[in-house]
Amino acid sequence: MKQPFPFSAIVGQEDMKRAMILTAIDPSIGGVLVFGDRGTGKSTAVRALAALLPPITAVKGCPVNAAKPADCPDWANLETDTLHEIPTPVVDLPLGASEDRVTGALDIEKALSNGEKAFQPGLLARANRGYLYIDEVNLLEDHIVDLLLDVAQSGENVVEREGLSIRHAARFVLVGSGNPEEGELRPQLLDRFGLSVDVASPTDIDQRIEVIKRRDAYENDNAAFMVRWQAEDGMLRDQIIAARLSLKKLTTPEQSLRDVAELCIALGSDGLRGELTLLKAARAYAAFRDDTALTRGHIRDVAALALRHRMRRDPLDDAGTGTRVARIVEETLGA
Repeated sequence: MKQPFPFSAIVGQEDMKRAMILTAIDPSIGGVLVFGDRGTGKSTAVRALAALLPPITAVKGCPVNAAKPADCPDWANLETDTLHEIPTPVVDLPLGASEDRVTGALDIEKALSNGEKAFQPGLLARANRGYLYIDEVNLLEDHIVDLLLDVAQSGENVVEREGLSIRHAARFVLVGSGNPEEGELRPQLLDRFGLSVDVASPTDIDQRIEVIKRRDAYENDNAAFMVRWQAEDGMLRDQIIAARLSLKKLTTPEQSLRDVAELCIALGSDGLRGELTLLKAARAYAAFRDDTALTRGHIRDVAALALRHRMRRDPLDDAGTGTRVARIVEETLGA
């Protein structure tokens, strides 16, 4: 089976790549929503991210990837406390998935063969401590959206049916992609994404040619192509690990907090989730750049990612949300 296209080899789409890197540094940012035309590399970037992410340490055989034996649920009935490294989970949630497949349900095979009630974990269990990816997220059925909202809020999956009462941790980074022509996202789910990116096909001829060259090399000279770009991915992975460590030591001046609050007020974002997300994203970006203190420049560079999907609609302003964010950022924080 061919390995995923390397993350570092993706041409352009800098905002999309930056957003995904920031969530890898600080998963509490809350996920990434990528909207754009077909064929702009949305799914490719998510698959590539899976290969880029550093591994996690988990209890061997634990269905929810628990970091230590005490966190592994009783219903798993594990007989070992052995820890081992596994790839960071990146789990697909198909559009047609049933609620049982997402949350988990009674294990029918064990019920019929042994007469025992056992729990069969679902996609949310597999995604714990990793990523849950939904392609065409704007076409997701309403009852699945409601379920995801509940789990995203609590960080816990609760299953109570058929005589079962099961709870387990379900903390994951939600990544969604979609084509805006196929419908809008429900506001409640939209607000759950920390960062939002609009992607488009490149209009620069040289960039499009480079895309073709790299894809052709990936298809027809895969071994040499992977050797070259996996080395780049390795260096990027090391940067992510280093940023996670330096994030804890990063200084956040009072003025930066004031800048974040003033910007969100100027943009008219509802609630305080915008401020919190912008602050986390700016801090992750500063750590990625190996800076020791948060600055206005860091805030300015990630403002559109954190706030474009939180702006109220302005019927008198025809500019796109990204353009409006850029204009208000310049007015509030300077060029």
